Amino acid sequence: MKTAVYLGKKSVEVREVPVPVPGPRDVVIRNIFSSICGTDAAVYTHGPGTGHRITVGGEFGHETVSVVSAIGYDVTDFRIGDRVYPYPLYAKNDTARAGTLGGFSEYILIPEAKPEHSLYPVPKKISDRLACLTEPFTVGCRAARRSQPKAGERAVVFGAGTIGIAAAVALRFFGIDKVMICDLSELRLDIAAGLGFEVFNMRDEQNFLPKAYKYFGEAPSLTGKTADIDIVLDAAGAPALLDLFFVHGKIESRFVSVAVNNTARSIDLLHMTYAQQSIIGSGGYTPEDVRDVFRIMELEGAALEALITNEYPLDDIDTAIQRAADPEHALNVVINFSL
Repeated sequence: MKTAVYLGKKSVEVREVPVPVPGPRDVVIRNIFSSICGTDAAVYTHGPGTGHRITVGGEFGHETVSVVSAIGYDVTDFRIGDRVYPYPLYAKNDTARAGTLGGFSEYILIPEAKPEHSLYPVPKKISDRLACLTEPFTVGCRAARRSQPKAGERAVVFGAGTIGIAAAVALRFFGIDKVMICDLSELRLDIAAGLGFEVFNMRDEQNFLPKAYKYFGEAPSLTGKTADIDIVLDAAGAPALLDLFFVHGKIESRFVSVAVNNTARSIDLLHMTYAQQSIIGSGGYTPEDVRDVFRIMELEGAALEALITNEYPLDDIDTAIQRAADPEHALNVVINFSL
């Protein structure tokens, strides 16, 4: 089989290795589509230690949809031909492998496979292309859930990557009345607009508040009137966003961070106390998020496939990752194993 091996900064090699053989309680899955995560692009572009714990000389990739191709003789919960989503935290029985399942390999060995734990059956209504976005959608769904959304509330999402748009879709699913998505990429904003969201390009930053007033209406803050936004969700990681929240956030608003941002920040706790605001972190996903994402994908259907802007064969994974790292010309880039 072919497998993509990470060799360091801007270096990936597709190699031929033996197809894994399942033990008595193991399952082997064949990948159909695999999506390129932003952390895959980061570790490719900047080198080890800048994304998931991807080992030099090891396989990587973790956003995939697959089909069962072989089972051990003690396996009774899976059949050859079952379409499955490998749950990254548990698929390898090693949470440290969550980012390195082997999504950029033709086959993956799932040791001690368990249904609704390491492998989830994918509903028939969801296409293969869309199903490979399950993992980033669960991250976005988790961030939306962490915002404690209430029906009729209003939200702004900064970042129109896959996770940001997935969070916006989940907020809508949870009953949020109005959602605006902000980014710098016109391509990504056009896709978000096509999904029915209000959008704003932050290159015109000085007009963000006037736009927000017009779309959301007004509400009180400690510093006077502000936009009526209950939830500010950061899927971009720009340091200025937290400052924007503190200065202009309405009373009782919540800030949710799902972006990877390791910059140390100081917080005015007294302001937060009097404004009754919350800062909430969100990372990863839970089985509850997988189930909700499947419901969302069944409801929204093919429309969500608009997030996929490029497909490449595994042999072109270098080019694919480079394209995924270019927000002006791509949103979600996938490896199609049938090409």
